[in-house]
Amino acid sequence: MAEDKQKKNLTVFGQETEFDGVLEFTDNLVITGKFKGEIRASGDLEIEKGAVCEVEKMTANSIVISGAVTGDICAQERVEMCSGSVVHGDVNTSRLRIAEDVVFEGQISMIEKEPEVNLFSVASAEYKSALVLKSDDPR
Repeated sequence: MAEDKQKKNLTVFGQETEFDGVLEFTDNLVITGKFKGEIRASGDLEIEKGAVCEVEKMTANSIVISGAVTGDICAQERVEMCSGSVVHGDVNTSRLRIAEDVVFEGQISMIEKEPEVNLFSVASAEYKSALVLKSDDPR
């Protein structure tokens, strides 16, 4: 899996970039300018300090926020709100980190990741061993 992340391209929306609309991508994106609309991504997204994003919803594998985001956030892997960031919207993710000095207004819903086991191809005992109770998860 680490090899997949290394192979992904990185795109940067510069400080002078203003984008309005629906953005879909599979690689990694860093926004340092202004974005308005909706983001649908399977890659990783980073909102840099000074960047401003107004979205109905932003969806990505992981989202790291150092700037300002208004709108709902959904990340399969994780959401990280760095010191100095401002977030107004609901968050739905499997892992969340909020640093000190963050302005956050919204609700949080934690999602459980599905086990990477095909339910229909394994014996029930094997499937049960693939499940992890939240209290046993070291994360």
